[in-house]
Amino acid sequence: MALFQLERVSSCPVEESWRRLTDWPRHAAVVPLTRVTVRTPPPTGEGTVFVARSGVGPVAFDDPMEVVTWRPPLGGSAGRCRLVKRGTFVTGWAEIEVRPVTGGGSRVLWREELNVRWLPRFLDRPLGWAGRWMFGRAVEGLLRPGAA
Repeated sequence: MALFQLERVSSCPVEESWRRLTDWPRHAAVVPLTRVTVRTPPPTGEGTVFVARSGVGPVAFDDPMEVVTWRPPLGGSAGRCRLVKRGTFVTGWAEIEVRPVTGGGSRVLWREELNVRWLPRFLDRPLGWAGRWMFGRAVEGLLRPGAA
């Protein structure tokens, strides 16, 4: 099991950062070799299920996730979303928290516990490093100015 967290600051207001980070299909644009399919009707909320399929051809896997906590930011307050990974290959959870920054903008905190089936425990630390790097790049891409 790899547990990691990352933090990013954006010039986007809280509501805009939240919208960008919780638009699940947009994640496919910033995570290589991945496509995302939402399996439940909009709007997103508790019970929303989506699947990230990563890889190429026969070397691909599904990462199904369910939104179990959904508290969007309201009136400049913080927003928080918790996802549970329901797959057979990848399990764990992720939490996305978006808070206002004094003077405008927002601060994103992403926490994740990642378990990969059949991965030996001695690889947990490198998995955490890789996860922090990959999800850090994804969050930066989703929050990048001009990325609608």
